[in-house]
Amino acid sequence: MSGVVFILVVLILIIILLASCVKIVPQAHAYVVERLGAYQQTWPVGIHFKLPLVDKVAKKVILKEQVVDFAPQPVITKDNVTMRIDTVVFFQITDPKLFAYGVENPIMAIENLTATTLRNIIGEMELDQTLTSREVINTKMRASLDIATDPWGIKVNRVELKNIIPPAAIQDAMEKQMKAERERREAILRAEGEKKSTVLVAEGNKESAILEAEAEKQSAILRAEAQKEKMIREAEGEAEAILKVQKATADGIRMIREAGADEAVLKLKSLEAFEKAADGQATKIIIPSEIQGLAGLAASAKEILK
Repeated sequence: MSGVVFILVVLILIIILLASCVKIVPQAHAYVVERLGAYQQTWPVGIHFKLPLVDKVAKKVILKEQVVDFAPQPVITKDNVTMRIDTVVFFQITDPKLFAYGVENPIMAIENLTATTLRNIIGEMELDQTLTSREVINTKMRASLDIATDPWGIKVNRVELKNIIPPAAIQDAMEKQMKAERERREAILRAEGEKKSTVLVAEGNKESAILEAEAEKQSAILRAEAQKEKMIREAEGEAEAILKVQKATADGIRMIREAGADEAVLKLKSLEAFEKAADGQATKIIIPSEIQGLAGLAASAKEILK
C-alpha cells in the first residue's frame, strides 16, 4: 500500500514538473529565457516548452508603449532663473534581450538621463524662450534620449514637458505683464472701434451729400429741359403764326393777280404792309426807292377809292 502511494506522489510531482515546463507568452509580451544562467533565447507570443531544472524565464518584458511621469526637476536658465520642470516620457521596448541585460534599472536610468538632458537644454535658453519653446525642447529631448537608450533596447517615442513652474516673483511679474498687455489690447480695440465708427459716419455723410447733389443735379436738368421745351414750343408757335400770315398774304396777292389787278395795285398792297409794320415798336423804317416813286400814284388811287 505504501508503495502505491509513493508511486502516486512521484507521478504527481512529474506532472507538476512537466506542467511548469509549459509556458504561454501572451500578446504584446516577450520572455527572456536562460539556460544554466546564460542567455538562451527570447520567446515571442505563443506556447513554449523549457527543460526542467535547466531553463529559466529570466525576465518577462512588456512590448506595449509605456508612460513614465517623472517628478519636477530644478533647472537653471541661461539668465540665471531657477525653475522646476516635470516631464512625461513615452517609450517602448524594442529588444527584450538588451532591455534585460543592458542596464540594471532602466526606469531609473531614463529618469536620470531625462533630468541631465533637460538641464543641458534649458541651460542654453533664456526664461522667455523656455516658456515659449516647449515643442523645441520636446524635440531635442526625444532625440537625445532615443540615442542614449538605444543600447538598452528602448525606443523613446515622445517627451512632453508637463509643467514649467517659475519662481513666485517671476509668476507675479508675468501676471502683471499679462494684465498690462490685456489692457493695452483692450484700449487698441476700443480705439479701432471708435475709428471705424467715425469712418462709417463720415462715409454716411459723404454718401448723403452725394445723393443730395445728384438730386439737385437731376432737378436742374429737368428744369432746364422744361425751359428748353417751353422755348421750343413758343418758337414753333411764333413760326407757325408767321407762316399763317405769310400764307394769307400770299393768298391775297394771288387773288389780286387772279382778279386782273395791275402793278400799281400790287405796290399799294406793299405800302399797306409797310403801314402795318409802322404800327409796331420800330422807330425807323427804310422804304425802297421804287415805293417812294409811287407815293403820288398811291394818293391818286386813294382819291379814286373815295
